[in-house]
Amino acid sequence: MDRDDPPLSPSHDRPDGVDDATVEATGTLSEAHEYLIRARGHLYSFHQLMGRVDKLVGEAAEGLRDAGHDELSQFLEDEVVGRNAIDGRWTFQIVEEFDLCYYEPVTEAESRVRTELMGGRRHIFESELKDGRITPGRRGHERRPPRAHDPRIETE
Repeated sequence: MDRDDPPLSPSHDRPDGVDDATVEATGTLSEAHEYLIRARGHLYSFHQLMGRVDKLVGEAAEGLRDAGHDELSQFLEDEVVGRNAIDGRWTFQIVEEFDLCYYEPVTEAESRVRTELMGGRRHIFESELKDGRITPGRRGHERRPPRAHDPRIETE
């Protein structure tokens, strides 16, 4: 990375003229986006778990065939191996449609609101929450690190 790149996140200080209600509302939207990221992660877990299910059922069908249970092996191969998770879709299609129809538009909306109201700054609500909960001057309660190995990281 070029050392002249902008900070990873602009200052976490509230932009001039932004009121409490705006900080709270954008903080709530940020929290919603964080839940969306988690939900997407669970969807990817579902995708990977279902892929593993299909692989294991295929292995079981092979094992049944090797053990002389051809009819049951064929039954699994015909009815279960390669089966759609929902009508017409494997899980990769579910993930792609979720990204296209929900994840990307909501992510773009959160970014637009944050850009227009907070100058692109992230986690303003949380930063102010931290400022209200730390004990200034106490070790382990620093507002920002005194220094960082990467100049893009916000320091005191």
